Amino acid sequence: MSGPLWQGPGQHTDTLPLLHRRNGSHAADPLDDLAERFEEVIAGAVHPDEIAAVLESDGVTDDHIRLTYGRPDSFAIAEELYDRVPRSFPEPPREAAGVWHAGLLGCLLRGLVFALPGLAYVLGAPLLRGASLAPLLAGALTGWVWNQALSHRAYSWLGLGDRGAAARSLMLGAPAGALLGAAVATASPSQWQAAAFAAAQALYLSAATVLLVLGRERALLCALLPMTAGAVWAMRADLPVALRTALLLCSLAAAVGLAAVALARTPRTPGTPVPGGGGPRAWAGLLWSRLPRPGVRRGGPVPWWRLPFARTTARPAGPVAGNTGPGADVLLMPGAGTALPAPVRRPVERPARPVGPRLGASVPYGLFGLGTGVLVLYTALGDVLAEGPGAVVAAPSAVALTLSMGPAEWLLHRFRGRAVAGLRASTTAPAFRRRAAAVLAECLAAFLAVLFALALVVTLLWPDAPALSGARLSTLLLIGTVLWTGLLMQSFGAVVAAAAVCCAAAAAQTVALLAGLGSPQVVGLAVAGGTAALLAGLVCVLLGRATAHRV
Repeated sequence: MSGPLWQGPGQHTDTLPLLHRRNGSHAADPLDDLAERFEEVIAGAVHPDEIAAVLESDGVTDDHIRLTYGRPDSFAIAEELYDRVPRSFPEPPREAAGVWHAGLLGCLLRGLVFALPGLAYVLGAPLLRGASLAPLLAGALTGWVWNQALSHRAYSWLGLGDRGAAARSLMLGAPAGALLGAAVATASPSQWQAAAFAAAQALYLSAATVLLVLGRERALLCALLPMTAGAVWAMRADLPVALRTALLLCSLAAAVGLAAVALARTPRTPGTPVPGGGGPRAWAGLLWSRLPRPGVRRGGPVPWWRLPFARTTARPAGPVAGNTGPGADVLLMPGAGTALPAPVRRPVERPARPVGPRLGASVPYGLFGLGTGVLVLYTALGDVLAEGPGAVVAAPSAVALTLSMGPAEWLLHRFRGRAVAGLRASTTAPAFRRRAAAVLAECLAAFLAVLFALALVVTLLWPDAPALSGARLSTLLLIGTVLWTGLLMQSFGAVVAAAAVCCAAAAAQTVALLAGLGSPQVVGLAVAGGTAALLAGLVCVLLGRATAHRV
């Protein structure tokens, strides 16, 4: 048939509908609608393959592309969309911009609690009179190495969101570290007073590690107050040995007790209350929860041959409550003659735990603590170790380095935050490298300025402190550069390289001093300068890559 279809007398409709066309002689390209739909994704893409991946994940197949858009595949349409839409990189949300923010007061507090334990040597000077220095230093270095590795493992669990696993690692690792440090320090106990001081030092290092990892800096500061007050008092008056010992034991007991309470109040698993409800009963609850139960063991039910019962499938003589019929599994208590139904073992549903960190991953952090600890000790005691007890002790240098760790931590966060901001603002790789180098120089200069000011202030306040000569000040600033750049590499995950460089520098300085290759000041200056230059070069190579700054 031809012509319209009549609907009724006097009414008819056209065969073809009215088509609304856009202005112009050509039909609209359906690719415009696709570009409008994925405009944000296309504008923020850095390569056409990124657009192709988004299209494929959205279900746009090659067959659909050929039928609808007239292009061969997703890669062809992605290249056309990439050329059609101009580049526009939106700013990330504010949460991502402030991910590296750190409070200055909190960092300063951590630096203070790092430095205050050094006053224990001032308060306990009569106990250490005539004692050998090597066992004390060996015990301190052992504690630094162990607790550095332990801190990394606990922080790794915290990063996975499992505070219970972090508390368990601290609960097991802290006592082991205290025993190891005490054993090393008291290997040759020539004087029982010095051996007891070294053992107490190892115990304090373990307790302080627990409090610092769990974020209890204020509690640790309160624990150190009796010892700090006693040390300041001892600088002005001669205190009896009994009072000095009592003040030291008071701070030690406070630190250990607060660490135990902090561990006891940490849930074993997220959302699970601590047995005993926390407080004084928490440790008893934890120990009670660890005791074995009859017929239950960790990892599954106890096999039948370990149960104190005999298993049989015989029908009991009389009715048994809970029996389900002939052949029911029953347990016969020996000597009782009474049959009991076998308990129904249902699988225990345990919350899923994240895959834990490897133990070997914490070893480089311990080695980094060993290398930096030896370099700091040489900065303070290099003359004493080379020339004997009559040499000058550069205690203000060690105190200044320890106090500067608080501002160093804050500057590390500031560098990472400003580097991420520079990564967003840069459009080329050379421009980003220039921005990163400028931020690095600014943060390192700020840290060295703080270290220089602290060294001057501590030297002026310290009684009978050695003069801060040019060589000593240069060595101190170079060691500060080593510490800050090493910590910066550690924060970026390059801890193996930082640990290798610092341990090699410590070994080189030890060999040079033992062989008598030069004066301690010249050797220390040369080793510190070479190490600082090498770490600075590694930092520039590492941080010049944009991929190293991914959040």
